Amino acid sequence: MLERYSISASKEVLAERFPGVEVTDGYTPRYNAAPSQLLPVVTNENSKGYSFFYWGTAPKWSRNKTISRKLINAAIEELSEKPTYRKALENHRCLVPADGFYCWKSIGKKSRIPYRIIFNQGAPFYMAGLWEEYQDESDELIHTFSIITTPANDLLAPVSDRMPAILLDNNESTWLDRGNTTETLVEMLQPCPSEQMGMYTVSPMIDSKSLDLPSMVQPAPPVDQFGNFTLFN
Repeated sequence: MLERYSISASKEVLAERFPGVEVTDGYTPRYNAAPSQLLPVVTNENSKGYSFFYWGTAPKWSRNKTISRKLINAAIEELSEKPTYRKALENHRCLVPADGFYCWKSIGKKSRIPYRIIFNQGAPFYMAGLWEEYQDESDELIHTFSIITTPANDLLAPVSDRMPAILLDNNESTWLDRGNTTETLVEMLQPCPSEQMGMYTVSPMIDSKSLDLPSMVQPAPPVDQFGNFTLFN
């Protein structure tokens, strides 16, 4: 399961990497993007700029962990099977900008070591996502998004069995294009090749959703959530 990612790039770097998308004043770098937070996406209804949607669910619903975990990710294997995913795949697709994501490697029964995974030596990339809108009990219009996941590639397999669907070979515009069939869209979502990615351990501070510091994207010794140093990284 993908529970954290970073979009720490500056406005200038984002604008250079994705020249067709306007970086609005509402954008700020995020080093520890977490579920229920308001984060930037590019939707098929607004492909020229960033919209800010809640990841998974709005904050007031995030205490229900069962619901939250089901909403933050959408497994590629279920896109064509579940009616809710199939409808979103047809009508509500989005791009989720990132420049890294985090996974935890389990060591023994309790310890886990956090890793940051980067693409193309740390360049920004887009993850494939689905978005939804609904009215809550106070008639407020809420927008949320989920990140599509695929089976892990060989690099990530020792750490996690899942990874985000990263759009390759300029497939960003294809993902948003309403003219494509769902079969075409699903076929393009293959695990990113290991040789295009890198991985290193980071501080266990990444466990805390309340922390969002530049140091969190930097390499750190392999330490578990209890502060114990480990050689099994």
